[in-house]
Amino acid sequence: MKRLELAPYTEQAARWPAAGRHILAQFDPETVVVYQAYRPSIARHAALHQRLGGPEFSFGRMSWIKPNFLWMMYRSGWGTKPDQEAVLAVRIRRSGFDAILAAAVPSSFVAERYGSPEEWKAAPQRSDVRLQWDPDHDPSGAPLARRAIQLGLRGATLRRFVEEWTVGVEDISALVAEQREVMRRAPGALKSPLEDVYRPEDAEVASRVGIAPPGKP
Repeated sequence: MKRLELAPYTEQAARWPAAGRHILAQFDPETVVVYQAYRPSIARHAALHQRLGGPEFSFGRMSWIKPNFLWMMYRSGWGTKPDQEAVLAVRIRRSGFDAILAAAVPSSFVAERYGSPEEWKAAPQRSDVRLQWDPDHDPSGAPLARRAIQLGLRGATLRRFVEEWTVGVEDISALVAEQREVMRRAPGALKSPLEDVYRPEDAEVASRVGIAPPGKP
């Protein structure tokens, strides 16, 4: 499996949008990397079999994916929170990621998309995907004006994510621990996965999930 590419954080931050709803991700023409954090036993099984599964992983619960590495670091405490000590970089097909975005239902009412709160409340019954836009955070955990996306998967979509769309799994827990120490000793030397602004091929999907138009915050 293709491994993560790293780059200096300061160089990347200088070119990323400062505000607005944007998907930051590492991607190529065929795949996108998303991150998840689990207890070590689940991560070991996933890295060994190159897909999630095993006796401790539940297909009956919603599983959240995050394409932005630093958003995953914020939520997992840089791999220090209980049951989030092991961080996985899951490489999935772009077609699958775009299908997830197309099916996403926002976790709060969006008047531009739904005619009424009642229509929005009924939407989750027709979709296996939840979408949240939350404040992005810098490496120290400080909130930013830019918004980061996370997507919750369940049911048939979670099955497809694991069994159909996953190309490979890399346990990056050692990298997380290494860069966590860099943050403590020399924050200016931090390296993070190389990420750029990602847009789905379908412009209507991008608009529907609330991604900022090109060139706009």
